[in-house]
Amino acid sequence: MGCEDEILVEKICELYEKISKLESLKPSKDVDMLLTQLVVTCIPPSPIDATKLPKRVQETRSKLIRLCGEAEGHLESHFSTILGSYDNPLDHLTIFPYYSNYLNLSQLEFNILTKNYAHVPTRVAFVGSGPLPLTSIVLASRHLTATTFHNYDIDPSANSMASRLVSSHPDLSKRMFFHTADIMNVTDELKDYEVVFLAALVGVGKAEKVRVINHLAKYMAPGAILMLRSAHGARAFLYPVIDPCDLHGFEMLSVFHPTDDVINSVVTARKFPMALHSLDQRLVGPIKFPCKCYEIQAFNPLNQLKMIEED
Repeated sequence: MGCEDEILVEKICELYEKISKLESLKPSKDVDMLLTQLVVTCIPPSPIDATKLPKRVQETRSKLIRLCGEAEGHLESHFSTILGSYDNPLDHLTIFPYYSNYLNLSQLEFNILTKNYAHVPTRVAFVGSGPLPLTSIVLASRHLTATTFHNYDIDPSANSMASRLVSSHPDLSKRMFFHTADIMNVTDELKDYEVVFLAALVGVGKAEKVRVINHLAKYMAPGAILMLRSAHGARAFLYPVIDPCDLHGFEMLSVFHPTDDVINSVVTARKFPMALHSLDQRLVGPIKFPCKCYEIQAFNPLNQLKMIEED
C-alpha cells in the first residue's frame, strides 16, 4: 500500500476501535457521529483492493462490516417504527436520512436492469428486504409500476414492520408481499422470478455469500437476472465485495462502481440457460465463458449511464 492508503486504512481501523466500544449500535448521538465519520472516510474513490490487505486489516474489516450491518438494521427498524405510526407511511419516507441515496441507487439499478433485460419483469424477488424495504418500494412505485415484488427476510419482526408500511397503500399493498424465510430453504419458488435482488448484507462473510449465490444458481429460472450489491475501494470496509469468480452458474453481465454518494457497486449476472454442472457435489469440471464487464466512472441518475468496457 502507498502512504496515503496506509493513512486511510489506519484512520478506518481507529474508527472501528471506537465503534466496537459503543455499548449499543442503536441510533444515538455517538453512534450517528462515528458512523457518519466512517462513511465520509470510506466514500472518496480509492485504489485500495480489499482482497490484498494484510491479515490484521482483513480481520478488522470483517468485524467492521458486521458492526455496520447491525447498526444499519437498528437504524432501519427505528425509522420503520416511526413511519409505521403514520396513517399513510409512504407519504413520509423523506424523514429517513438516506432516502435520497435509495432513490439514486434504485434509479441506477433500474437503468442497469433495462440495459440487460429486454422485458419488464412481472415478478421480482428481493432477498434480505429488512424492516424498511426502500429499494422495493421505490422500484415498485417509480420504475416497475406493474411488477409484483416478493420480499424475503429471515426476521419475522422485520417483515411485520415492512408490511405495515405498505398495508394502507391502495396499489403497493396488492403488489408487495413479505415472506419470512431463510433463503437457503426457499427452492422451487425461486423459479417464479425473472429478477432476483440480493441485499448487500445477506451473507456477510465470503463463505456465507458464496453459499447463497450457489443456492440461487441452483434454483433460479434459466435466463433470470441476478442483481447483487457489492463495494469497491475503501467502501469495502462498509459492505462485502462480490468476486465475479464466485458467480458459478451465472453469466457475468456488468459491474458498476458509482463514484458519488451511492455507496454500493452493482453486479449483474444472468442464470445460464442450462445446467453447466451440478452444485451438489457432482462437479463435471470448470467451464470458462467469455463475459463482458463494465465499470461506471460517474453516475448521475438524470443522465444515461456512462460505461467503459473493460478487457
